[in-house]
Amino acid sequence: MPSVDNPVPLLLGTHVSIAGGIEKVFSRAAEVGATAIQLFTRNASRWQAKPLDPGAIAAFKQARSSSDIGYVAAHDSYLINLASPDPKLRKKSIDTFVDEMLRCRQLGIEDLVMHPGAHMQQGSAAGLGHLIDSFKSIFSQAPSGVRVLLENTAGQGSSLGVRFEELAEINERLPTADFAICFDTCHAFAAGYDLSSDTAYHATMAEFDRLIGCEKLALFHLNDSKKPLGARVDRHQHVAQGEIGAAGFQALLQDPRFTRVAKILETPSGEQHCHDLENLALLRQWARRT
Repeated sequence: MPSVDNPVPLLLGTHVSIAGGIEKVFSRAAEVGATAIQLFTRNASRWQAKPLDPGAIAAFKQARSSSDIGYVAAHDSYLINLASPDPKLRKKSIDTFVDEMLRCRQLGIEDLVMHPGAHMQQGSAAGLGHLIDSFKSIFSQAPSGVRVLLENTAGQGSSLGVRFEELAEINERLPTADFAICFDTCHAFAAGYDLSSDTAYHATMAEFDRLIGCEKLALFHLNDSKKPLGARVDRHQHVAQGEIGAAGFQALLQDPRFTRVAKILETPSGEQHCHDLENLALLRQWARRT
C-alpha cells in the first residue's frame, strides 16, 4: 500500500487535440499538468482515415516515454454504430472499429472508449443483439492488447448503455471479451443516476457495483451536467458549475476504490486552457486526503 509520504499518483487530465500531429498531445497535456489523457487517433467525424505513418507512430511513442503521462486512452469515432439495424452501416462500423483498435495497437494505447450504439427505434433487445454480433465479428479479427471500454450513455434518442443493466448484459453475453467500463458522470446523471450529494453518489456506485462490479471500472469522464437529473440530454458542464455540483465530485475523488483509476475532463478547454486549469485545480484539491 502507498504511504502518506509516497501516495499513489493522481491520474487526471483532459481530452487532447491531435491537430498538427498525434505526438503533440503530450506537449499540450504538459501545459495543464495532466497525468492522463484521452485522444482520437483519427478524425472522429469522418469514415475515411489515412493509415498511421510509421514516423508518426515512432514520434508518438518517443513523446509518451519522455512525458509525465501515466495513462492514455483513445475514443472511437462518433459515426460508429455497432447496434444499427442497417447491415451496411453495421458492416462499415465494424470495419472502422477494427481499424480504431489497430491504430491503438500500433500506438501502444491500451484502452479504447466506445459508445454502445443506438438501436434506431428497433428496441433495446434488438439493438443489443446487433451489438453482440458486431463484437463477435470484431474480436475475431481485431489485434490483441487493446481493451474496449464501454461508456454509459445519457439516454438521448435510442442510445444503448443508458442503464447499468445493459452494460452488464454486454459483459455477460461476451464473457471472454476484454471489456471494462468508462463511467461518464454527466451521462449517468442525465440517465437518472443521482450523483449530486455524498449519499446519492454512494447509492449510485453501490448499484453499479451490484450489477457490474467496481473492479470493472477503468476510466472516469468527469463532466458536470447542464441538464437536470434524468433529463436524458447529454450536455457537459464544467465541474461544480452544473446540476451535479461540487459534493458529488468530491465524493468520487475521495473514494479509495478509484484512487488508481484515471479521470478525464471532456469540457471546453477555454482560451489559454483557462477552463482546464481551473477544473483540474479543483479536482486536485478535492483528491487530497486529510
